[in-house]
Amino acid sequence: MKIEPVKIEDAEELLSIYAPYVRDTAISFEYDVPPLSEFRDRIRNISSDLPYIKAVESGEILGYAYASKFKNRKAYDWSVEVTVYVRKDSRKSGVGKMLYNALEDSLKRIGVLNMNACIALPKEEDEHLSNDSYCFHKKMGFKLVGTFHDSGYKFDTWYDMIWMEKIIGEHQKRMKVAE
Repeated sequence: MKIEPVKIEDAEELLSIYAPYVRDTAISFEYDVPPLSEFRDRIRNISSDLPYIKAVESGEILGYAYASKFKNRKAYDWSVEVTVYVRKDSRKSGVGKMLYNALEDSLKRIGVLNMNACIALPKEEDEHLSNDSYCFHKKMGFKLVGTFHDSGYKFDTWYDMIWMEKIIGEHQKRMKVAE
């Protein structure tokens, strides 16, 4: 398996990985699968500044991960929000771990210090949402920092949203601010 940068031409294959998460789960709080043109724009916008990577095996994309701006204020430049999606038939095979490790390495190289993850969490597991994402992030070294109760409504159910963080660099008193 290889980790490679995502290209705009990958949008259709990435969207085919993402679509079942939108249609069938509360992992994504989107109600509708975005059109391919919008998904291409998302890839273009995110990858212009931050890492957007894919796991490829035998010419097929098994999953993807990316970092996006945490907030649009200069003081947040050392923090990102991270996301990973793995093809349904490749879940629990190490693809997500491989992607997140590569993403973390890339983020460290560009001076990011905090990885933040926004995760849907059920009060009780159901057919649309389990605790798997929380457990995966915990295993990857993320710590729970906050819970927003009843934040997302999907499939006639209210779901909580949690934030987890992983500190990946040293926070110094004097940081060089890019102009």
